[in-house]
Amino acid sequence: MNPEKNPTTGAILDVFGPTVEYLVSPSDESSDFCVMKGIIPPGVFVPMHRHPDTEDFFILSGTAECLKITENGHEWVPSKEGDLIHIPSNATHAWRNTSSGNVTFLITTTKKMGHFFEETALPWKGVPQMPTPEALAHLLEVSERYGYWNASPEENAAVGINMSFS
Repeated sequence: MNPEKNPTTGAILDVFGPTVEYLVSPSDESSDFCVMKGIIPPGVFVPMHRHPDTEDFFILSGTAECLKITENGHEWVPSKEGDLIHIPSNATHAWRNTSSGNVTFLITTTKKMGHFFEETALPWKGVPQMPTPEALAHLLEVSERYGYWNASPEENAAVGINMSFS
């Protein structure tokens, strides 16, 4: 095998607002992990959730806030270009972009997590797509099969995330 530049660039998925683009595909048999470029547009969030997969987010550009759960409750940790945020296995976390520009991450995670996005996200159509009730039900069904936990709308509201899509 020889080094290869961007062997899988091009597959961009809409994860109900944020997008991910595979840089190292979860199906790449020569790799032990999945690498993606993720973008969270202004005003968009990733709801509170947890999974056994570790994730590392290196912020390429922009600013965001990462939810951290502590013994005393929760806090939103400001994160900016050049920061690396490590999400340990089974750590409850969320993301939100309260800035006026996109935040772009380099995400390194497990192949399993990459396959999860393949099963739950939609092909990118150039603009974010509002999640349908069917798409959300599918996300919850696949999450359960993978052993991933998603917070309820009430649990998200308690940490400042409004799950109202109207």
